Amino acid sequence: MSSHEVGQGLEQLDGWTVEDSEGHMRLTKTFKFKGFMPGVELVNRIAEVAEAEGHHPDVLLSYGSVTVHLFTHAAGGLTENDFILAAKIDQLTKS
Repeated sequence: MSSHEVGQGLEQLDGWTVEDSEGHMRLTKTFKFKGFMPGVELVNRIAEVAEAEGHHPDVLLSYGSVTVHLFTHAAGGLTENDFILAAKIDQLTKS
């Protein structure tokens, strides 16, 4: 994806950022919680959506937070699928 396309994709998302990871762009967002179990529940819900999509993020579970990193390994960076999954993950926190 071009920088312009990435910027347009970010405009459609809430709170996601783009960062460089070993020369590849990836989407990143940290979700905050009170306690541990709400984060566990979100990770499980993300896993269900990711498995259904066939697109698997890197997820870091910590006490009080879950950090999600999205990029397409095969493409070596961001694709439209990353933005689609990011939007679906956001919907999980609103339902």
